[in-house]
Amino acid sequence: MMLAAELALAKTDVALVERRPNHVLAGSRAGGFHSRTIELLDQRGVADRFLAEGQVAQAAMFGGTILDMSDFPTRHPYSLGIWQNKIERIMAAWIAELPVHIYYGREVIGFAQGETGVEVNLADGESLHARYLVGCDGGRSLIRKAAGIEFPGWDPTRSNLIAEVEVTAEPPRGTRHDAKGIHGLHRLEDGRTFRAIVTEQQLGPSSEPTLDDLSEALIAAYGTDFGVHNPTWISRFTDMTRQAAAYRAGRVLLAGDAAHIHYPAGGQGLSLGVADAVNLGWKLAQVVRGTSPKGLLDTYHAERHPVGTAALRHTMAQTALQRRDDRMEALVDVVSELASMDEPRKRLAGIISGLDIHYDVGTGHPLLGRRMPDLDLNTPEGPVRVFELLHDAHPLLINLGDPGSVDITPWSDRVELTDAAYKGEWELPVLGTVVAPTAILVRPDGYVAWVGDGTGEGLVEALTTWFGSPTAA
Repeated sequence: MMLAAELALAKTDVALVERRPNHVLAGSRAGGFHSRTIELLDQRGVADRFLAEGQVAQAAMFGGTILDMSDFPTRHPYSLGIWQNKIERIMAAWIAELPVHIYYGREVIGFAQGETGVEVNLADGESLHARYLVGCDGGRSLIRKAAGIEFPGWDPTRSNLIAEVEVTAEPPRGTRHDAKGIHGLHRLEDGRTFRAIVTEQQLGPSSEPTLDDLSEALIAAYGTDFGVHNPTWISRFTDMTRQAAAYRAGRVLLAGDAAHIHYPAGGQGLSLGVADAVNLGWKLAQVVRGTSPKGLLDTYHAERHPVGTAALRHTMAQTALQRRDDRMEALVDVVSELASMDEPRKRLAGIISGLDIHYDVGTGHPLLGRRMPDLDLNTPEGPVRVFELLHDAHPLLINLGDPGSVDITPWSDRVELTDAAYKGEWELPVLGTVVAPTAILVRPDGYVAWVGDGTGEGLVEALTTWFGSPTAA
């Protein structure tokens, strides 16, 4: 849904094919956004919708240590606890305001690529023709398999059951760790239902789990199943970790779990998918409109694949630290002590929050390839936040020098130029304070493509690379 919103904001015709009859989920499912994801939603002017229905907290954790990021230079120095059913409901309401075609209750069963597009085959015998197809269809992605994209990685070594159930006996509060992994039951908002997560004693089968499976796993972990009954839903997940070898095969691309799967330690899954969508959306829109050549789509893999690789390795480390026999407990203690120190805390919190992401767009100023801070600017039209200028998902050039000193006339049909003043410090998460630029080119995803030093050197090249050839006079 995030990708559909990005494409619609970029005024590109987009259709979403959804196998389910609607976006209503039974139960809460997964949940939570980290700081950079909240910023991405803020860049589109919808963060408050999610913040109003969730709870902010210092939830970034490594080992047994909470990584307090309240001192990070961002308007959102926290994580947001919000269940997936709420996330999908809010997202669905947002894209209902945008020109997005949604085909509910329809299932993709295959596709064929051609010279000018992709023929998408549906289960009901009908087909759709598109310029490009993006598979956002989860870890078992049919799109990925049909495109012939390999999915290398690590096979599962453990499995967990997760469920929403009622109980007859009050379970202990909090989570517990043992040599198998992590276990816990937590009361939900209705006061009656509990969310249970338990690590199974052996790797579970690929079949759908039952209430008996949950009861057996709870008894093994707690000595009782607390009288679990009346399940809303039960699911099984593993620590299988895989990543698509390529995020693009011709006119087919992958995003979210179709591109990468991992154990949910650290809570980075939803945030990774949202960031994939925001990175891809504007690039795909420019290629479809003919503003940029197809090669721009190669930067999607070049930028997001390394981020996915780092996230997968990080979650594997987090997963290993959940097992707590005596030897692993000693390691957790050492890691937790290190994580409580200032520099490691900032580094680890930057990774988990997504605020440390650095795309390779060239060398030079530390801002290059990093998120643009949400500064309070003074403009001729009045005060404005940087993120407010990104609500329409347009490229942005902020001139902080003399008004009129930057000329982007050949790109004025696609890049917004704003003369502004800012007198405060330029502080980046993890890195700290950097030298103030005289001008800055910001991509629609909020990442910096060019930094000015008063000379204008490299600006034409950056504009052409990211936003296409100049318009003839």
